[in-house]
Amino acid sequence: MATGAVRLFFVSKLNWIGRQQGRLADQEREPPREYLDRESHFLWGRRYLLRVVHGDGHRRVEPVHSTLVLYARPGDSPDRHAATVSRFYRDQVRAETIPLVLRWSTRLGVAVNAVIVRQMRTKWGSCTPQAGAIRLNTELAKKPRECLEYVIVHELAHLIDRTHGKRFVTLLDRHLPRWRAVRDTLNALPLGHDPQRK
Repeated sequence: MATGAVRLFFVSKLNWIGRQQGRLADQEREPPREYLDRESHFLWGRRYLLRVVHGDGHRRVEPVHSTLVLYARPGDSPDRHAATVSRFYRDQVRAETIPLVLRWSTRLGVAVNAVIVRQMRTKWGSCTPQAGAIRLNTELAKKPRECLEYVIVHELAHLIDRTHGKRFVTLLDRHLPRWRAVRDTLNALPLGHDPQRK
């Protein structure tokens, strides 16, 4: 696609992009986390209670029954705890994503050159079709697993059709018939706390 055509395509989609970003910006947010014992956290749609264990070992989070055990060092700040939990969520999304991308890229007949998992403030996922790259929000680790699968299929479908037009919807309908219900579930759940939100 020529540079002018690409620019025209994106300009034509600015209103839609703005509406989507506004919808996510207005979505309910989790309250700020303090990383204290018995604080509620979510993993794959299930509620867990946090348990903070101080020691000299490696900082990490481990799910144990209905508890997320946060292994921290003495004197760690809430920001340090937040970074450890954020890394845990990123690792969870990465681990779940690998088999899903392999399965769905084969099924849809698309080549994926890169999968990036990072914290995103206004999107669940995005893609760069010309690079064959998709990006996924670490927040997806808090939602039911079917939400992650829906976002992956959605972004992979954009490698075939960049729009949200009829062809794109037909792809989702054919390959993931329940996608609308899953999308509605995902969009009804709260987003993570955004410290930059006023």
